[in-house]
Amino acid sequence: MINMLRLSELSIIESEDILNVVPEGKALINTINAHSFNVAQKDELFAEALKNGGYLIPDGASIVKACKWLKAKSQPTERIAGWDLFSFEMERLVRKSEKRNVNGEKLRVMFMGSSEKVLALIRERAAVDYPHLEVVTYSPPYKPEFSEEDNAAIIKAINDADPDLLWIGMTAPKQEKWTYQHWNELQIHCHVGTIGAVFDFYAGTAQRAPKWWQEHSLEWLYRLVKEPKRMWRRYVLGNPLFLLNIMKEKFSSSINLSSRGL
Repeated sequence: MINMLRLSELSIIESEDILNVVPEGKALINTINAHSFNVAQKDELFAEALKNGGYLIPDGASIVKACKWLKAKSQPTERIAGWDLFSFEMERLVRKSEKRNVNGEKLRVMFMGSSEKVLALIRERAAVDYPHLEVVTYSPPYKPEFSEEDNAAIIKAINDADPDLLWIGMTAPKQEKWTYQHWNELQIHCHVGTIGAVFDFYAGTAQRAPKWWQEHSLEWLYRLVKEPKRMWRRYVLGNPLFLLNIMKEKFSSSINLSSRGL
């Protein structure tokens, strides 16, 4: 039987400031939002990846509010979007590169995922935004599941690149599950973030919601309006499902407390 992912039991980074204390070295940072929480209720490997994959950031106001309502172990005070993680880690790597740039050597950031078209746009923009960094990319085969040969090629590309920061962008839950399954084969020394849509946002092939929508926790609605055919199931069906899942967790927690006489 699949173990339900319980939001109240997860260790979630509570504010962006805490990202400053994530130690250097190999560390995986995933995101969680209403959609990924729903998917994890029926995907055991995905649930395991989120629970045990390293650090978890609250990519959604719904997660922040639900943690408060559930009186969860973690009490995030703000949403930290995948874009926020991207900006934070890139700026930190720039500062580090500037300090260590003695012989003109640049620190290396790798983007693994998406199409070659998107990656080319990322390289073009990053050359302007982050001239102190070297950018390398790898586009994996576009298929639901990778073969052993595909996996071996991806792992080799990452290990050969030996990046100082690695971004994985293959959409959830594929990116989290792949990284979790192959974590021990990645012989790297850096932070790794699974950030999906950020690849398209940064490349300019998809538009992120304007600031007003973000500040009012309506980024999901903006995406629904812009891409109704692709997003309606995630939000029109997914948002009520998230509420139902949280209510189930709240109810089951109350039952457990009552049965223990607490």
